[in-house]
Amino acid sequence: MNAQVVDILFLIVSILLIVIIILQKSNEDASQAFTGKKSELFANKKERGIDVWINVITSVLSVAFFILAILAAFFAKR
Repeated sequence: MNAQVVDILFLIVSILLIVIIILQKSNEDASQAFTGKKSELFANKKERGIDVWINVITSVLSVAFFILAILAAFFAKR
């Protein structure tokens, strides 16, 4: 793989990861997250529908981001 190809893929995956994280719905209010008031952060809620796919895509993009970061560091040392 060429260093330029890795850089372009790294940029694309980064943008897609940002977009998919923004698309996720938040169940917590930001003020409740910091105060701990009425937090259901670790409650067992099963995702349904599009939420399942968004979580799968987020996981795949996160792994791809990690691998591309390692490849980019490898090519930067060469």
